[in-house]
Amino acid sequence: MSMLTPPGMGGKYRITGDKYPRMRRPRHRRRIVLAAAAAMVVLGAAGWGTLQLVDVFSGGDDTTTTAGHKTDCKPAPKATAAPVALLPKPAQITVNVYNATPRSGLAKSTADELKKRGFVIGKVGNAPAAYDKKVAGAGVLLGAPGAAKGAFPVLGTQLKGVTTKTDTRATADVDLIIGTAFKNLDPKATADAALIALNKPRAAPAGKC
Repeated sequence: MSMLTPPGMGGKYRITGDKYPRMRRPRHRRRIVLAAAAAMVVLGAAGWGTLQLVDVFSGGDDTTTTAGHKTDCKPAPKATAAPVALLPKPAQITVNVYNATPRSGLAKSTADELKKRGFVIGKVGNAPAAYDKKVAGAGVLLGAPGAAKGAFPVLGTQLKGVTTKTDTRATADVDLIIGTAFKNLDPKATADAALIALNKPRAAPAGKC
């Protein structure tokens, strides 16, 4: 009797040889594993399809880059109630009016009109030799470098066609040197509208992703 045969058993139950019989796993367990794997694949495909449908009907996500990563796309900020740059008011600007033309009386009449429009008038008279009869355009605004972002834009609303130039003065006053092409200041209504537009808040640029 083989040592593999349990005691008391013989006959057809007798085990012979010196190797254990090979045992096979039940086939129903393999079927269960395969069925579970197939179910997972089906569920994954269904979930992906649902996600694609949602993306189609929602118009897609504009914040997704070509690489598939989300970007931080924020809406453009609204324009603030304050002007983009805090410009001085006419009452805060002192204007020296000089006449560089052969016509007499232009400096005085121009200064009087600017005063009516709220500007503070400084010196009035003929232009210095460096500019006398040498300004071909409507006029020149002359002041310190800081006037380029303050007094120049405000005073420029009163007369179209003026050019600007800076010098080394340490004071905040601005010179208006009347040129040969000068006729009159712009109409007050036109100048007021230009001044309002100058101080109007600018809309912020649209946000980009």
